[in-house]
Amino acid sequence: MNKIILSQTQKHRTTLLLVLLIAILIAGCATIGNDFPTEMVPTIKLNETTQQEIKDMFGNPWRVGIEDGMRTWTYGKYHYCLFGEASTQDLVLRFDDRGIVVSYSYNTTDLDE
Repeated sequence: MNKIILSQTQKHRTTLLLVLLIAILIAGCATIGNDFPTEMVPTIKLNETTQQEIKDMFGNPWRVGIEDGMRTWTYGKYHYCLFGEASTQDLVLRFDDRGIVVSYSYNTTDLDE
C-alpha cells in the first residue's frame, strides 16, 4: 500500500514540476537593471554636470567601473524575452578626477526615442 501512495505522490510532484517548467518557458522573460528617467538625459552638460547632480537626477548607478582611467557609472534596464523582442536602454557616464561628466552615451532599442 505504501508503494502505491508513494507512486501517486511522485506522479503528483512530477506533474506539478512539469506544469511549473512549462509556465516558466512560456513566460520566458527576464529583466536586468533598473528603470531610470530617460527624459533627463538631454539635461546632462559635458564638463559641467557633477556626480552629485547625476545621482540627484538618476539615483544610484546600477553599475560602476573604470574606463581609460576614468570612473564610469552605468544606468540600464535590459528586458529579454524568449518569444519576443528585447527592450534595452542604457546610459554610461564618464567622470574626470573632479567628478565632472566628461562624456556619456545613451542607447536604446526603442526606435521612437
